[in-house]
Amino acid sequence: MSRRIVVLLAAIQTAISGQAPARGLRLEELEKMALESNPAIRAAAAGVEAARGRRLQAGLYPNPVIGGTGDEIAGGPVIRYGEWGGFVEQRIVTAGKRGVSRQIAGQEVAQAETAAEAERLRVLSMVRTLYYEALGDQRLVELRGELAAVSQRAVGISRELANLGQADRPDVLAAEIEGQRAELALQMAQNARDRTWRQLAAVTNNASLAPRPLEGDLEPAPQLDREALRVRIEQESPEVREAQTGIARAELVLRQARIASIPDVVARGGLRYNRELLELNRRPVGLEGFFDIGVEIPLFNRNQGNIAAARADQERARREAERVRLSLRSRLAAVYREHQDAVHTLERYRDQIIPRARQAHELYQNSFRQMAASYPQVLIAQRSLFQLREEYVMALVGAWRSAVEIQGLLVSSGAEMQAMAPAHAAH
Repeated sequence: MSRRIVVLLAAIQTAISGQAPARGLRLEELEKMALESNPAIRAAAAGVEAARGRRLQAGLYPNPVIGGTGDEIAGGPVIRYGEWGGFVEQRIVTAGKRGVSRQIAGQEVAQAETAAEAERLRVLSMVRTLYYEALGDQRLVELRGELAAVSQRAVGISRELANLGQADRPDVLAAEIEGQRAELALQMAQNARDRTWRQLAAVTNNASLAPRPLEGDLEPAPQLDREALRVRIEQESPEVREAQTGIARAELVLRQARIASIPDVVARGGLRYNRELLELNRRPVGLEGFFDIGVEIPLFNRNQGNIAAARADQERARREAERVRLSLRSRLAAVYREHQDAVHTLERYRDQIIPRARQAHELYQNSFRQMAASYPQVLIAQRSLFQLREEYVMALVGAWRSAVEIQGLLVSSGAEMQAMAPAHAAH
C-alpha cells in the first residue's frame, strides 16, 4: 500500500509542477554552436574576404602619372630659363593582361572558398565524432550504473546467504570485489563522459557546455555503399575541388607568363610654356604641346624562365589532382574496412553473442534458485553479459566514428549523417 501512495504522490507532484522531462541536446544544435563560434571557421571566412579583395585589386587599371616638366633651364637674353609645363602619362595595358590577372585572382578566391568549406567540414566532423562518442559514453554510464546497482544487490544477497550458512566467506569477498570493480568502472565511464563534453565545449567554443542528455541513438548502425561514396567523394570532396581549381589557376598563370612579354604602350603628353625668344619678331614662343609614345622591345627578356616555370607548375597541378584522387580512394578503402569490421562485429554481438550470454546468465540464475549452482557463477555470467553489452556499445561508436570520417571526405550536413542510418528498428 505504501508503494502505491509513493507512486501516487509522485504523479501528483509532476502534475502540479507541470514540468516535462528536459529535452535532449541535438546534433544539429551542437553543429550550429560550432559553426557560429569556432575561431577556425571565422579565420577561414576572413581568408575568403582577403582573396576577394585581391581579386578586386587585380582588375583595376593602372593609375595615370601627372607631373611637371622643365627644359633648357638657363639664363640669358634668348633662352630666358627655357620651357616650363605639365604632362600626363598613362600605361596602356595590352594583350588582355588585366583580364587574365582577374581570372587568376578569381581562382584564388575559389581556392579560399574551398579551403573554408574544408575547414567547416573538419569542424563539423569533430563535432559529429564527439557527439557519437558522447552518446556512447552516455550508454556506458547507464550500463555501468546498472551493473553497479546489480553488484551492490549481489553483495547484500551474498551476505544474507553467508548468514544462512549457504555461502562461504570467499563468496562474500568475491561479491564485494565485483561491487568495487563495478563502482570503479562507473566512475571511469563518468570521467570519460566528462572528458568528451569538455572536448565538445572546446570545439563549439562554449565554455558553459556541460554534460546533459543527448537526443539521438546509436542504433541502428549506419549502412554505407562504398561504390556510391567513392563516386561522390571524387566529385564533391573539397580536396578534389581544390586540386581542380589549382589546375585552372596553373593554366591561367601559364597564359599570363606567355602574354607578359607583349609590351604595354606608355603614352605621355602635355603643355608647356616656352619662354625662349625664337620667333622672328623676337617674341617668346609661348604655349606648345608635346607627346611621347614608347614600348618595351622584348629583345633579351621574353619571360622565358617564367614560362618554363609556369609550364612545370601546370604539370605539377595535374599530377597533384591525380594524387589527391588516389589518396582519397586509399583512405576510403581503409576507413570503409574499419566500418565494415565494426558492422560485422555489431551483427555478431547483437544476433549471437549477447543472446547466448543473456541465456547463460538466466540459466545460472535458475540453477542458483534451484541450489544447483553457486552464486559466484551467477556473478561471473552477469559480469560477462555486461562486458559484452559494453563492447557492443563501443562497436556502435566505432561504426559511427568511421562513418563520420568517411562522410568527412564529402561536403555534408547533419541531416545526411542521420540519413545514413537505415529506417528499420534496432534489435
